[in-house]
This record gives sequence, C-alpha cells and structure tokens, in this order.
Amino acid sequence: MNKLVVGNILYRPVRAAINVFAVAIEVIMILSIVAIMVGMVEGAATETSGIGADIIVRPANASFISSLGGAPVPAKISGVLAKLPHVAVASPVAIQLNVSHSVQSLYGIDFASYNALRPFVFLAGGPFRGPDNVIVDDLYARSNHTRVGSSMKLLNHDFRVSGIVEHGKGSRVFLPLQTLSTLMGSPGNASVFYIRSDNTKYEQDIINQIHSTPGLSTYQVQTLAEWMSMMTPEHLPGFNIALNTVIFIAVIVGFLVIFESMYTAVMERTREIGILKSLGGSKFYVMNLVLREAGLVAIVGIALGFGLTQVLKIILAVRFPTTPFMLTAHWRLEAAGIALVGSLLGALYPAWTAARKDPIDALAYE
Repeated sequence: MNKLVVGNILYRPVRAAINVFAVAIEVIMILSIVAIMVGMVEGAATETSGIGADIIVRPANASFISSLGGAPVPAKISGVLAKLPHVAVASPVAIQLNVSHSVQSLYGIDFASYNALRPFVFLAGGPFRGPDNVIVDDLYARSNHTRVGSSMKLLNHDFRVSGIVEHGKGSRVFLPLQTLSTLMGSPGNASVFYIRSDNTKYEQDIINQIHSTPGLSTYQVQTLAEWMSMMTPEHLPGFNIALNTVIFIAVIVGFLVIFESMYTAVMERTREIGILKSLGGSKFYVMNLVLREAGLVAIVGIALGFGLTQVLKIILAVRFPTTPFMLTAHWRLEAAGIALVGSLLGALYPAWTAARKDPIDALAYE
C-alpha cells in the first residue's frame, strides 16, 4: 500500500508540490505569528529583568503593561521611596509608546539612579551630555545603522546619540527624564518607579512600608518576579483571541487546499478505485489509501514548513535584529499537530466518497 501511495503522489508531481507547499505555508503562518507575538511578550519580560530592580511601583490606575501608562505622577516621589528602610535605589522612569517608524517603548530616565540599579555597559560613547541626547542599545543601533553622534527624530523632536549600550536594560532607546516627560505633556512626571533593595529578603517589608506611606497607599507595588509572572499571553487583553484567529485561518487554508486536491484526485482515479474494489479492496482499504496519501503530503509539508520557518528566523535576525522571534518546541509540536489533523480532516470526505463508489459504476466510468 505504501508503494501505491507514493506512486499516486509522484504520478502528479505538480499537484503534490502545491499540496506540500500549502501545508508548509500553514505551518509557517502558525509558527511565525506565534514566534513574533510570544517573543514580544517574553522579550519585554526579559528586558525588564535586566534593569536590576527588585520591586516595581506604579500608580493605582496604571496598566500592568507599563509602556502604556504615560507619565501620571510626580517623579519626585522617588525621593520618598529612596528614604524608606532597606531601599538602596529608587529610580523614576517615564515610558512612552512610540509608533512613528516601529513599535517601541521610549524610556525617560534619571541617568544616575537608573544606572545605579544596574550599570549600563557602554559599547561606544557615554551618558547624556544634554537634554537633547539619547542613548540606544546595540540592537537598535545595528538595525537602524546608528552611531555615536548620529541624529534621530523621536516624537517630532531632534536628538543626537550620546552612547550605545548593551541590550537588556528595559528599553532600546533612553532619553533624559525631564525631556521625555515634557514631550509627553507631563513635565517632571514619571510612569513607574523601579526599586532595588539592599537585600531581597526585605522585599515584603518595603512593599508594606510603601502601602503605609501617606499618598502611596493605593499604588500598585509588585516584586519583579510577580510582575514577570503576569507577562504571559493569558494576561494580555485580546492576545489569545488574535493568536487563535490567525491559527484558525491557517487551518482553514490548509483544510480547503487538501480537501480540493484530494477530492479532485478521487474523481480522477475513479476507474483505479473501481479496479481496487473489484480485486477485493474493502471500503476501509480505499479510505486508508487516501488518508495515507494526505498524511504523507502533510508530513512532508510540515518538515518543509519547519525548515522555511528557520530560514525566516535567520533572515529576520539579520535584517530586523530588534524583532523578537521565539520558536519553542511546544509550538513546533502544536503546529505540526494542527497541520496534520487539518490535512486528514480535509481528506476524510474524499476518502469516504472513494470508499462508497460502486465497483461496477467505477469501472464503467469514462
């Protein structure tokens, strides 16, 4: 039977190739969308973990997605936080989402306190030398061909790059706090406060002290570990809906292509099916034959999809180094399972149609 399956596929190489590529495209769609969307979430959590903070303090009405929070509270609150027992550093940060050229979070920082959380590693240049200076990380610099001294426009304002640092410090672009908060229309304000304790065993004590401080009792205070646990697709509004919609579309595409191809193939092989049944082939045998053919096409398509997705990952890493692309074994298996099941479901009705054919009518078919 396996020889017959392979022979049927090779007899119509163009159609087989189209089917294989259809399944491969289905796999690529699923893996690439998941890799980018999940990568953005995981990347944000990883970047934040590199800041060096133990505790995150946000206003009461702020979203846990801090990059959407604006600058609603005075930055001078950091002075109050810094005086609390066991607080080593308290740094105010204004965060603005910038979508002019690409989606990115701009960080307005007080350089001294932010650098005290965990020092920047400068690869070129140095700290801000003026209000119109900007610091970028190495991935941003490579992606945008930026060097120390380069000019760049952010929020309709001209800046000059003063330094390039290693990535992993919360953002890819850093501006002076006063400059960004002014451009945001909230001069002297901050979106979030990052705290480093003198000993992590005192984290809960610090949280309790913040909540008992007048004016700060309603603020959201979390340890970094708690905040990172919230940075999952399940906690992002609409994330899973968007992801499932894309996967559903990919499944429908694969299903329809396999269904159309296998149904046409069954119609074209009506006489062959009649011969098989006249020689004693059962309904199960004929269905098994068609489903095996669809399964083999799906397996080859899945393998091709994996390979092309890996190529896409390499291309994106070179061309767009700031674009996260996270491929996991879990999603590889899930994409393979979705593509295989979709292909078999698409071939099920054609297989059933073939199995029900009357051998006498099939042999008389012209």
